[in-house]
Amino acid sequence: MNKKEWIRALKFTLFSISAGVIEIISFTLLNEFTNMPYWPCYLIALVLSVLWNFTFNRRFTFQSAGNIPKAMALVALFYCVFTPVSTFAGNALANLGWNEYLVTALNMIANFVTEFLYDKYVVFRGTVDSNDLAKKHS
Repeated sequence: MNKKEWIRALKFTLFSISAGVIEIISFTLLNEFTNMPYWPCYLIALVLSVLWNFTFNRRFTFQSAGNIPKAMALVALFYCVFTPVSTFAGNALANLGWNEYLVTALNMIANFVTEFLYDKYVVFRGTVDSNDLAKKHS
């Protein structure tokens, strides 16, 4: 992997960490201060973090000028698979007595790895480094 791709991976990691902070804070608030079961707490927190992560990674990590509705639709397709799988699996583990925070952390790690690959090779394929920021630095 060349230097530019290492930097891209680092940016994705840092934005994902910030999205993870949003996810864990919102999950914690919902889990601790409501009577909701695991799955709605997780689902609401996930949606908040996805919106944050998509916005920043599109602009700064992948520097894409591609069609926003198309990119968002592709991300939505990813989450049409990831969300039910991670929600049901997480809920099952939580019901088996696993710690809710451990389950959420495992889901976040799986999300981080799979979303980076999906974003790079599907969502932003052909539009990486095409926005005004990329053009300023080339």
